[in-house]
Amino acid sequence: MRKLSRRTLVLSGLAVASATTLPTRSAVAAVPYPFRLGIASGEPAPDSVVLWTRLAPVPLNADGQGGMANADVVVDWQVSTTDRFTTLVAQGSVTARYADAHSVHVVAGGLAPDADYFYRFRAQGHVSPVGRTRTAPAAGTFGRDLVMAFASCAHYESGYYTAYRRMAEDAPGLVLHLGDYIYEDATTAGSIREHAGAETVSLADYRRRYAQYKSDPDLQAAHAAAPWLVVPDDHEVENNFATNTRADSSPALTAAQWTARRTAAYRAYYENMPLRPSAAPSGNSIPLYRRVHWGQLATFHMLDTRQFRSDQACGDGWKVCADADLASRSLTGSAQETWLLNGLAQRSATWDVLGQQVFFARRFDAAGAASMDGWDGYRASRSRIQQGWVQRGVRNPLVLTGDVHRAWANDLKADYANPSSATVGTELVCTSISSGGDGSGSTTIPDVATNPHLRFYSDRRGYTRTTVSRTQVRADFRTVGSVTEHGAAVSTLRSFVILDGQPGLQAV
Repeated sequence: MRKLSRRTLVLSGLAVASATTLPTRSAVAAVPYPFRLGIASGEPAPDSVVLWTRLAPVPLNADGQGGMANADVVVDWQVSTTDRFTTLVAQGSVTARYADAHSVHVVAGGLAPDADYFYRFRAQGHVSPVGRTRTAPAAGTFGRDLVMAFASCAHYESGYYTAYRRMAEDAPGLVLHLGDYIYEDATTAGSIREHAGAETVSLADYRRRYAQYKSDPDLQAAHAAAPWLVVPDDHEVENNFATNTRADSSPALTAAQWTARRTAAYRAYYENMPLRPSAAPSGNSIPLYRRVHWGQLATFHMLDTRQFRSDQACGDGWKVCADADLASRSLTGSAQETWLLNGLAQRSATWDVLGQQVFFARRFDAAGAASMDGWDGYRASRSRIQQGWVQRGVRNPLVLTGDVHRAWANDLKADYANPSSATVGTELVCTSISSGGDGSGSTTIPDVATNPHLRFYSDRRGYTRTTVSRTQVRADFRTVGSVTEHGAAVSTLRSFVILDGQPGLQAV
């Protein structure tokens, strides 16, 4: 596996500037360093990638503006084939606006397919850290095998982001983040580390919360290591919300205040993620379900399972609930479901990857109860999608999931009530980066007698690393022993492969 050099991960703008035409920080020492939230890239295409940064010399200011004055700032950017920027392939300037919390989203175009690049920014005389990014292979080509990591659920108060650091050290070519990038709740005294401020409600609250999370050096290292594809889940807004329905009434909000909260949350999400400008929110909604083509190797169908879903059945929670079978219920909404099935029908790549948020396979307990927040609360919706990919002859459907703070690997069955029915797909569930704390270390699969299609379980923190090739996907479940102490080592707890044309898990 190709290793990312230490220089790439820790290179400061000051060190880099000596080899380029960009000025050193000492030239404008009176202006505080504005790149304290790091840099990022995302949304790779064969000829372009999004570059992101946000200026914030004092990240935790309560007004959410990160210590920036009420003025727009010009930000220069560069893309190079080397980490010393001796050969520039793209460059330009963009305006970081006060109204946008001084965030910028640059679409760096004119790049070669399936190629590695380095990028950086300059503003107010300071040079940012250097990030590494990568473009997708050209249409109709496979390109190199893709090392891809996916992760979710990074509650700041629950532990350190060692898993992000270890992910960066794996030097992936792509990172998928499947939601709960931030948590909205207020500070809890006595936590490993504490949130700044009360529960996030206003735009200033959300901006400051992102600034606190993005100040973490391990998270910054993961962003600097590879381009990201991101989708939010619920905690980027409020726990377990469904479209316009809240899970509870805390804090008390009028309907107008709830709409304003969603608007603020999605605006802050866009401001802080390496998304294309086409994903900018409009009002209280944001266009996030999308397809990203990785040549002929893979197609990523990134789903939004919060903005368009029916309300959780039977009052949410873990329930025996006949209403969960109603055909009228949908987790994606009808428009997104049609969009997904039409995209699957294209069969434009060897692997069709669904990047989404909540547990997909059936998981009943012995009494028949299940989580109403996952696909078990929307069983007809799940059946339509599974049957849809079977009817369309999709060769390798692979569902990637976050949300549940534990790692799982599941065979997806044509009929979950019949263990002998055909395996029609595969689900890999990553554990959390930090949510839930250290975990018990258990690998005993819960409810496996009722659900023999559940093949693996781990209650440790970490991420999942996949290596995608023409013939197989290898999944390595990577775990760290502790998140309550910083700097734990990582190890691979278990590996599986999924063979081309053979849905389901094969033990390694």
